[in-house]
Amino acid sequence: MDFAALMSKEISKAKGSDASKPSKDPEKGSPAVPTKKYLRRGDVEAARIEAYNQEQERIAREREERMAKKRKLEDEEADRNREREEKKQRLAEESKMRREEEERAKERERRRRLDIEEEELIAKLREMNAPIQLFGEDYRARLRRYRRLVQRAAIPKKKVTDGPIPTTLEPVPGGQMIIPAKIPRDQENRLFLFRQLGSYFNMVLSEWEMALAKRDVSVRESFQGKQAYNAMIQSRENMTPLFRLFEKADLEDGLLEPIVEIVHKAQQRRYVDANDAYLRVSIGKAAWPIGVTMVGIHERSAREKLHQSDQQAHILSDEITRKYLQSIKRCLSFAQVRWPPEDQLQMMG
Repeated sequence: MDFAALMSKEISKAKGSDASKPSKDPEKGSPAVPTKKYLRRGDVEAARIEAYNQEQERIAREREERMAKKRKLEDEEADRNREREEKKQRLAEESKMRREEEERAKERERRRRLDIEEEELIAKLREMNAPIQLFGEDYRARLRRYRRLVQRAAIPKKKVTDGPIPTTLEPVPGGQMIIPAKIPRDQENRLFLFRQLGSYFNMVLSEWEMALAKRDVSVRESFQGKQAYNAMIQSRENMTPLFRLFEKADLEDGLLEPIVEIVHKAQQRRYVDANDAYLRVSIGKAAWPIGVTMVGIHERSAREKLHQSDQQAHILSDEITRKYLQSIKRCLSFAQVRWPPEDQLQMMG
């Protein structure tokens, strides 16, 4: 072995003995922990997974704590709401019970005041010319019947005026019987208009009845005389529903306007114009087809107007309306004989 190889061998031994000895910490003088200069990839991944799992566990614990706190708050709020609702329901029930008790007390007090002794009740029924007892009637039923009679007597009865058609409408003097040309819009004048119309028709019917009564006996007993009297009686009966509408002020404007126009022109002795107003309200202005209405395969434009009346309610479709409108026409025919016009052209045919 040469010298170079021997020296290399010794140096290698020296280096091996120095590396095997632990190094000392220069500050503390104690041997330091040997550190690894390189880490394996598996160790790094294992450490990362462990740290991730710990972070997830921490987040889960915090979430559970928050959810538990939220549930606790919700339970507490639900308990407070339930207590509040129970309190409100309890107070409402107590208030209802107090109100019912007060109502029962008031009803007992009212019945105590209204109850009448049986002898006094019998005396009061006799004063009202009512039977003191009906078949199978006890004291309570008799008391209820007495109260109904008292309530009925307290309602003021409307005075029914005498005339051909009895009515509750207050009659109007002759000077105030002039019917306006248009319907008033305010309620007061409208009610006065119904009184004027009722007074006018009653006046015409009275004059008609007196004119028939002044005829000779031979004329009254004749066939034509009986027919004229029956026409007057029938007109009076047919106009009774119209007077009921006057009393209720329930006549629609579609009928009230032509009736006002008829009476207004009749009072001016313009009987032809009044008759024209009657014809407009009775048969209207609808176009009536005459002759051939379908010529060719095309329908004429003017033909559409012929069918408009089919879509509208005809004024004579109502039997009651038809009857009192015909009675108004008969009154108009009598009026032109009783109060003839100055212009003979205003005489109806």
